[in-house]
Amino acid sequence: MSGRKVIPIVPHGQLATNTGSTALNFRSALPLSLYVHIPWCVQKCPYCDFNSHEARSGIPEKEYVAALISDLESSLPLVWGRRVGSVFFGGGTPSLLSGEAIDTLLTAFRSRLPLLPNAEITLEANPGTVEAEKFAAFRAAGVNRLSLGIQSFNPTHLKALGRIHDDRQARRAIEIAAAHFDNFNLDLMYGLPGQTLEQALSDVDSALAFKPPHLSCYQLTLEPNTAFAAAPPSLPESDCCADMQDAIEARLAACAYTHYETSAFAQPARQCAHNLNYWQFGDYLGIGAGAHSKLTLHDRGAWEVRRQMRWKQPKEYLAQVAAGQPVQEEFSVAATELPFEFMMNALRLNQGFDAALFEMRTSLPLIGIESELRRAEQEGLLERHLQHIAPTDHGRRFLNRLLERFLAERD
Repeated sequence: MSGRKVIPIVPHGQLATNTGSTALNFRSALPLSLYVHIPWCVQKCPYCDFNSHEARSGIPEKEYVAALISDLESSLPLVWGRRVGSVFFGGGTPSLLSGEAIDTLLTAFRSRLPLLPNAEITLEANPGTVEAEKFAAFRAAGVNRLSLGIQSFNPTHLKALGRIHDDRQARRAIEIAAAHFDNFNLDLMYGLPGQTLEQALSDVDSALAFKPPHLSCYQLTLEPNTAFAAAPPSLPESDCCADMQDAIEARLAACAYTHYETSAFAQPARQCAHNLNYWQFGDYLGIGAGAHSKLTLHDRGAWEVRRQMRWKQPKEYLAQVAAGQPVQEEFSVAATELPFEFMMNALRLNQGFDAALFEMRTSLPLIGIESELRRAEQEGLLERHLQHIAPTDHGRRFLNRLLERFLAERD
C-alpha cells in the first residue's frame, strides 16, 4: 500500500466547447504547466510565508534533483500525452541550484513530457554576486525567462525586509540578467516599513531604467506564521498604500506597461504565460517539497478537478519520494466549489474573461451562477459586455468583496 488517498473520478458534467462536443480533444485543448519547487534559501525573510527553509549546511542538490525526476515519473499517468506550455522554477531560491542541476532537470522533463517548442521556462533568482554568475549557465540550460526578487533599491528598506542583498548588488544582478535574457521580470514591493510615496515611486523609476519586459508590484502584507506577524513593523497607513498603488499604476501606464493582473505589469506580448495559465484556471502539475497541483481528469464521460499537495519538509519529501509516496494530500474539488475557485483566479485579470472559458474550465453552465453575477453587477463590482465578464475598477480595488459573492451561497 502506498498510503496515498484513492480518489474516484466524480462526474461533474460534460466539457463545454464552442461546438457543444464532449471533450474529444480534451488532452490537447486544456493547457498544462509544470511547477518545480526548490524549498531552500540562504536566509528566511521575515515577511515570507512560502514553503522555504534556510540552507544552513548546504543543500542536497543531487539527491533532490533525482527526487524531482522520480516525482515527475510517478505523476505521468495523470498527464500522459498532454502538452506542456510553461515550466516555472519557484521557491525558496531556485538559483541556489547549479546550472548543471537545472540542465539535468530540463533534459529529464523534455524526455518525459511533450514540452512545446516555444515553452516559457522561468527561474526565480535573488540578487547576489555568486548567483548572478550562474545566469549564463541557466540560459545555456534552456531557461528563457528570469524573475529577480529585487523588492526595493533603497538600502534602508532592504535591510528592514531582511534581504541579504544591497542596492548595488540588485542593480548588478539586473545588468547581468539583461545581458543573458531578453525576457525577465523584476519583483518590487511597496507599503514597506517607513516608506513614503516618493520612495515607492523612486523604486519603480529605478526598475524602469533597466527597461524590464515585466514588473510585479506587490503591497507588503503581514502573513500569519511569519516573523513580521509575530513582531509587526510599523507600516504606512492604508490610505497611503492606496496612494502608492494608484501612483505606481499611473507611472507604469505612462511608460506603456499593461496592467493585466492585480500585481502584474508587462510590455506588449510580455505577459507571464505560466501565471496566465493559473489565472485562467488551467492545469498545473507541481513537483517538489510542498508543491501543489491542479489537474483536470476526463474519462468516459466523467469529469474531475483534482488537487494535490506534496510533503512540505524537504527531508520528509525526499524520504517519501524514495518510498514512492510524493503526494501527502489529494482530493477532488466538489462541483459546488468550482465557481468560486474559477473566479478566485480569473477575476484577478483586469480584462476579465470570456464566458465560454468558465464552462470549458469547470464543465458547468454559466447560468448556474447567474444570480451571483447579477448581484455583483448591481453592486458595481462586475461588468458584462455580451459574452465577456470583467471586474470594474471598484471590483479590482475590493476584490475580496467581489469574490465573496461567489462563495456565500455555497458554504
